[in-house]
Amino acid sequence: MLRALDRYVLGEFLRIFSVTALGFPILIIIGDVTEKLDTYLQRRIPGRDIALAYLYWIPDSMFIALPIAVLFATVFTVGSFTRYSEVSAAKASGISFYRFVLPIMLGATLAMGLGFLLNEVTPPLVQRRLELLQEKKFKDGTIRTNFAFQSEGRTLLVGQLDPERGTVSDVEITRRGRGPDFPTTHLVAQRGQWSAARGWTLATGQLHVVPDSVTDQSFAFDSLLDRTLRDRPVELAAIQKAPADMSWRELGRYITALERSGSNVNQLRVERMLKFAIPVTCVIIFLFGAPLATSNQRGGATWGIGISLLVTVIFLVLVQLMRGVGNKGLIPPDLAAWVPTALFGVIGVVLLARVRT
Repeated sequence: MLRALDRYVLGEFLRIFSVTALGFPILIIIGDVTEKLDTYLQRRIPGRDIALAYLYWIPDSMFIALPIAVLFATVFTVGSFTRYSEVSAAKASGISFYRFVLPIMLGATLAMGLGFLLNEVTPPLVQRRLELLQEKKFKDGTIRTNFAFQSEGRTLLVGQLDPERGTVSDVEITRRGRGPDFPTTHLVAQRGQWSAARGWTLATGQLHVVPDSVTDQSFAFDSLLDRTLRDRPVELAAIQKAPADMSWRELGRYITALERSGSNVNQLRVERMLKFAIPVTCVIIFLFGAPLATSNQRGGATWGIGISLLVTVIFLVLVQLMRGVGNKGLIPPDLAAWVPTALFGVIGVVLLARVRT
């Protein structure tokens, strides 16, 4: 149960957090509209669709701003309480600094939960935004021709793939067997159609079953439903989709599919781990910001804005730097995503341990 003081502290934190968490996306949207409005008007996109597309973009742009919003809210809340001696009054009443800022810790945890929620709700909104802005219509085609794909236990040779329509043509699928109980199979089909509910339906082809080196049983078919081949068209295409278009699980499956195609997935691995690391950073940034806000009692709003902006720039630079390091494979991609969070966590623990309680 929250006491009156806890509700007061948490209320001040959430008020500043809400303004900051929504303010940063609005600034990003204003900049993007200024840069791309002419392009959208040339596409003759209705103004209502443009406005709705940017409304759908708010959760995605809010995601990266969550740690920044927690930092601003923590620094301004604790700084204000320190400046007006409310922290000192709490200490005189027997409430330690750690106990005093515990509601802010709760607020940072709520922000972390919001980050995980945004991970799940953002991908369909981003896809809807791209549809409204007609991005797929005006970008280069994604048809892929004459390629091989390594599925689970199978090798696919595909003449042509259209991921937008979910169709393939001139397909060969080979599964290496181990003997009569698990024979080798070789399937040749002229075309195929993907269905999310049923999988791949292949048409007009032959299935060869080879249990040993001298036997080849051949079956012609007009239509064959392959329920074990679950690789979707976009995965077969091995096209570098934006990580924001996919949830945590979907991005994991997509990375696996790209690895089977021999693609470099370091960048996607970093982005996938950032989907987990950035929400956790909301709690870590609290450990950093709370003691930092008590270091100057007379700095006022100027001090709070200055230190928050400085830390924000450092954090964003570190994220971009680690993205580059992880993409190049200089350190494991999954580890690269956690470096900014770990660094701020260590500094935060040291600063918090030095605060006079």
